[in-house]
Amino acid sequence: MIGIALIIALGCVGLAMLLNLYRLLKGPNSSDRILALDTMVINAIALIILFGIYETSTTYFEAALLLAMVGFVGTVAYCKFLLRGDIVE
Repeated sequence: MIGIALIIALGCVGLAMLLNLYRLLKGPNSSDRILALDTMVINAIALIILFGIYETSTTYFEAALLLAMVGFVGTVAYCKFLLRGDIVE
């Protein structure tokens, strides 16, 4: 039963990543692309966690945590660059 739920969840998150990729490539402005990139990071975290559940390994959860931190810092840096024109003052 958990195997079927994992397959359905992987398919849904994979579809969401494809839609985010479309928004990233065709976004009308920079803020839409930053939002799409941030959402792609969240979906990648979901994929890593689902794969960790499938493999019954805790290593993937640590990788997901690291990706979450890097994704947050990246999103903040992109937004700061968009608002001020530079990252480091």
